[in-house]
Amino acid sequence: MSTEIAQLAAELKTALHQYPNFPSEGILFEDFLPIFRSPDLFKKLVKAFRLHLEATFPNTQIDYIVGLESRGFLFGPALALEVGAGFVPVRKAGKLPGKVIKATYVKEYGEDVFELQAEAIPEGSNVVIVDDIIATGGSAAAAGQLVQEVGANLIEFNFVMELDFLKGTSKLQAPSFTLLSGQTEKLK
Repeated sequence: MSTEIAQLAAELKTALHQYPNFPSEGILFEDFLPIFRSPDLFKKLVKAFRLHLEATFPNTQIDYIVGLESRGFLFGPALALEVGAGFVPVRKAGKLPGKVIKATYVKEYGEDVFELQAEAIPEGSNVVIVDDIIATGGSAAAAGQLVQEVGANLIEFNFVMELDFLKGTSKLQAPSFTLLSGQTEKLK
């Protein structure tokens, strides 16, 4: 991580709010929504991801940013504009019109389904998937499966935070970048 990105990350980290035992006992919920209350911090969040992508893929055109429902929708479109890419949402089942492709993933209490419009991303496009947090990796891996199913090049996953102790990045089909250092162990 470059010095500039590290400085931006340090400033953004100070804006996070922590909520112990939310949404259930033993979880330390790190709320990144306060970043969006400040236009300055929001711009810095998008800038940090743009700087990372420019440094990591200097000779690669990123064609699409794919945001996961729902928090990937908060900064994904702004990042797409910043890097000159289109934005494509991956949504929960039944929320997208037209022909869709589906991927099932396991959640803490059962399964869920993600969908992508079948014609949203042309074959051979370079894609980065974004979301707020990676925990177990199930939803991100499902989105990666959808991107690969349409024949696109999944070049990276980008997350604001990671719950390191859950090892979710081990399930992903491409390299990942996490902007803010995450939790290394479960709340006791």
